[in-house]
Amino acid sequence: MSGQASIDFANPQVSGQNATKDDSQLNPDTFKMLLKKLVQTPNEFEPDDCAQCFRHLCIRGGASDAQAGAFLTALALSGLESEPEMVAACASVLRQHAVAVTDLGAKPSDSDPKHDHWDYRESDKEGEGYTGYVDIVGTGGDGWDTFNVSTTAAVVVAGTGVRVAKHGSKAATSTSGSADLLLSLDCRLSFPLSTLSTFLPSSPFLFLFAPHYHPALAHIAPIRRSLNFRTVFNVLGPLINPAKPQRMLLGVANEQLGSTFAQVLKLLGVERALVVCGFEGLDEISPAGETHTWWLEKGEITKSTIHPTRDFGLSTHSLSSVRGSTPELNALTFTTILSNSSQPPSHLSSPASPEDSPSLQSITDYVLLNAAALLRVAGRAKDWKHGVQLARDSIASGGAKTAFEGFRDNSQKAMGENVAIKTVEDDGGVAAKNGFVKAWLRAKQSEEKGR
Repeated sequence: MSGQASIDFANPQVSGQNATKDDSQLNPDTFKMLLKKLVQTPNEFEPDDCAQCFRHLCIRGGASDAQAGAFLTALALSGLESEPEMVAACASVLRQHAVAVTDLGAKPSDSDPKHDHWDYRESDKEGEGYTGYVDIVGTGGDGWDTFNVSTTAAVVVAGTGVRVAKHGSKAATSTSGSADLLLSLDCRLSFPLSTLSTFLPSSPFLFLFAPHYHPALAHIAPIRRSLNFRTVFNVLGPLINPAKPQRMLLGVANEQLGSTFAQVLKLLGVERALVVCGFEGLDEISPAGETHTWWLEKGEITKSTIHPTRDFGLSTHSLSSVRGSTPELNALTFTTILSNSSQPPSHLSSPASPEDSPSLQSITDYVLLNAAALLRVAGRAKDWKHGVQLARDSIASGGAKTAFEGFRDNSQKAMGENVAIKTVEDDGGVAAKNGFVKAWLRAKQSEEKGR
């Protein structure tokens, strides 16, 4: 690149010489000049040019199918798609064209929560007191087809009262994606946008179904499929969460992408992040051994490694022992873990099998490992081992299960379905340590006193 990027990637709408061009001025003729620059003089192709190309792609008629395919191919062949500034430029434009998610309705409050609402008051005081959103996500494409660990870990973290706004979709390269799992668990994902503000008051877990929030990408999908090779779009998914969480755990399937993604998150203005890549090329924290890490905080990136036993106090497990299955079977595993049951479903072994077939113990430790890391990124845990303890407490107390059920039930209500009103026993039932079950109990006791 010939110079420094002119874009403020965190606020692309107010920076960059081309950033404020009206979409009506974008057409195949204006795209033609940008494509020519990329093909003939790639060393002069700047992040601002790349952002302008993506603005063309985000509108119908901004570029012909042939031009869009040529651009994605040329960007890949030039090697520019791995440049942090280029990736950040693409991500910032896609964020700008995403459906706006501004107020998710879970701000700190000193007043008693409503019946059926989560009580954040005590949990918000724990750790660093961070009350923003977090996300845990991977790039995919690692080929290992492991259990849906990021989605399950997200729910476990939410069970501690941390607000999780997870962004995901259906499987692209694995058997079961995050959306596939949640659909198998009877969740609704295409709920009206007008209902978004009702979710986090009911549960700290929220799932944002990517296709629902990025309609501008729909007409690009057939072009991507026709190319039959990975393009810059394959790495953008984890970067375009419309909730724009300021703390993230992000997994990559190639060590070479670790530093790139850490720098991209820095350019996008993310406050704190942990980018991870298992030594095997796993886009999660590996249960089998060492994992490469890139810790981003206060604009500084620190490279290191972590290990399940040395850092988290957990046993190691082979990747074959955490292998995933169909969405339906993964849903059984998910339910078993959140129920804190030691009795595995029939498709899992317990204890771990010497043949390294998938086991409940291995997958549970896999979940604890990644949940613990997100808890540290969120500022709730003081170190990795503390994170494991908090994750265990979330499961054992019923907090994780309650967080999930709150999201599931609210997703059904948002679609106009009737959901039975829950009641709790006098002792609070499976009361989460800091969850809304405790608020339910308080509401019930208040009602009884008033009789």
